Amino acid sequence: MSVKREFNITDARGGAALTIRVVTQSAQTELAGIQEDGVLKIRLVNSPAGDPAANEELLNFLAVQLGVPVSALEIVAGAGGREKIVSIEGITTEQVEQRLLGAT
Repeated sequence: MSVKREFNITDARGGAALTIRVVTQSAQTELAGIQEDGVLKIRLVNSPAGDPAANEELLNFLAVQLGVPVSALEIVAGAGGREKIVSIEGITTEQVEQRLLGAT
């Protein structure tokens, strides 16, 4: 049974958190927009979605897009699946929106 989650960038202590759905085996790593259920969709080259290489690719991509070090990012839920919650230290929700959603 699928759990319906809303895309929300939430304030966390010292940073923000967001919900991401990854699609693997893409031609390139890219931000693919926000889905109907509100989850941020990101396409990755590596597969499967829960593979450590795909998780590393996701964190490296987000670090570049957000202008933060990879060490500021952590997959706090969903590391083994397609839907993930990623926390970002040292950045506000407004900065996340501007840097990610402004790029779509």
